[in-house]
Amino acid sequence: MTHNNFPIKYYFIDNFNTKNLNNLGNNIGIIYRNYSEKPKEKDLIILKNFCKTKNYKLFLSNNIKLAMKLNLNGAYIPSFNNKINHLSYNMKKKFILLGSAHNHKEIREKKKQKVKTVFISSLFKKNKNFLGLNRFRILSSNTKLNIIALGGINKINEKKLNLINCKGFAGISYFK
Repeated sequence: MTHNNFPIKYYFIDNFNTKNLNNLGNNIGIIYRNYSEKPKEKDLIILKNFCKTKNYKLFLSNNIKLAMKLNLNGAYIPSFNNKINHLSYNMKKKFILLGSAHNHKEIREKKKQKVKTVFISSLFKKNKNFLGLNRFRILSSNTKLNIIALGGINKINEKKLNLINCKGFAGISYFK
């Protein structure tokens, strides 16, 4: 990857709780994603400062302007967001765009959005977007974007990540 110390593990959070964030280890990216309420700038600044002390990277979901204003490490563009208006923004060189996708069409959309890393789901979680190892491998092999596995990853199946082409993984329950 082109970024130094780029995270290989990503933790999705919807609120700031130091108990859940204190001892995550190294090479962690925190993605603040709360779709039920608008993020408060003061809370994000507190979270940013906490992440800085722990050497975590902080990304804000679905609000690129606010992520840039607060000088976060980057932003996360969910699969349902296919807008490209952020391409007119003057982004800093180290500002990283992450995105998620479930199929080839959404991966192409993320490329148009200039995303550098794409989260592909669902690898293990058996939901409507379930891929499994083989379909995940096929989907990830058709792109040069950095791939992050998402969906149902736990301590038991974590070793299976070596069977696929991914730079890391993301989750919620894995970190709790």
